[in-house]
Amino acid sequence: MNTPIIVNESTDKKAKPSADQLGFGKYFTDHMFIMDYDSGLGWHDPRIVPYQPIVLDPAAKVFHYGQTVFEGMKAFVASDGRILLFRPEKNLRRLNFSNHRMSIPQLDEEVALEAIRQLVLLERDWIPAEPGTSLYVRPFVIATQPALGVAPSEQYRFIVILSPVGAYYAEGINPVSIYVEPEFVRAVAGGVGNAKTAGNYAAGLIAQQEASRQGYSQVLWLDGVHRTYIEEVGSMNVFFKVGDTVLTPELNGSILDGVTRDSVIRLLKHWGIAVEQRRISIAELVEAQRNGSLTEAFGTGTAAVISPIGELYWQGEKFSVNEGRTGDLSAKIYDALTGIQRGTEPDPFGWMLELSRA
Repeated sequence: MNTPIIVNESTDKKAKPSADQLGFGKYFTDHMFIMDYDSGLGWHDPRIVPYQPIVLDPAAKVFHYGQTVFEGMKAFVASDGRILLFRPEKNLRRLNFSNHRMSIPQLDEEVALEAIRQLVLLERDWIPAEPGTSLYVRPFVIATQPALGVAPSEQYRFIVILSPVGAYYAEGINPVSIYVEPEFVRAVAGGVGNAKTAGNYAAGLIAQQEASRQGYSQVLWLDGVHRTYIEEVGSMNVFFKVGDTVLTPELNGSILDGVTRDSVIRLLKHWGIAVEQRRISIAELVEAQRNGSLTEAFGTGTAAVISPIGELYWQGEKFSVNEGRTGDLSAKIYDALTGIQRGTEPDPFGWMLELSRA
């Protein structure tokens, strides 16, 4: 598709919230990107328009059969005014992986990236500059064909919206408490657990509610077959420092291939720290906690970057990790990643895409 992106600028600009009001995903910028798909025509009509509600037929397939995927990435403004995106190419490759799994037509990743580039630059005044803040980029695809019947849609819409977000933690990174889910499962190999699709998150809400009711911040999921092996924590990948080695569950077909996960693994190897990607049982983890070899645990994801784990609850027993404190390695990873993202630290991996200079 070589059609240029049409830009229809808003004439009714919103007031921008202050950095201390941002929170996460509460405010949205003045514009959005839209592109449509029709069977036989392909993706067409790329456009940037004023932010607005989506009008869909009640029979649109996204409502009935859940054909939808999404991504999350961040844009930053460096101290010298450069606008930077963190690893957008990997996010867009994963978006197309999710598209394939959900029978959604592939997107031209170069077109999608150009759309994000133009949209972010148009909204550059919305990018907060305070420490811990960023502009969250949410691309997603929905099935729009108005037809009942279990079959892939013949029409889709690709949309990108932007949201200025504040620091995920108001007072630095603080350890969270984790509830190991004993009943519900997140996904199994062959399912859609390794796709970033809405149903994965809807299915996890009931477990999250129970965890919150018992005073825990997140859910640690076990595998759906044996109910033994660790998979993810909430909507994040998870890591454990046991002795001198960092362990993380291997990508087994039911775990999301997280961009932050991959970044952490590459950072650790760059620092000469041993990393193992393999099956990790909850019994092995409990034993490591009991013998003192489990010294740190943390989740990784776009929103929080690093989320230290201070306590695990499993089968009626609480297991403290690093006496409930943020570990040195967790803090080092957080500082390194956020420094690379904001352009204050060297980027030896070439992760940051520069959209413009001051």
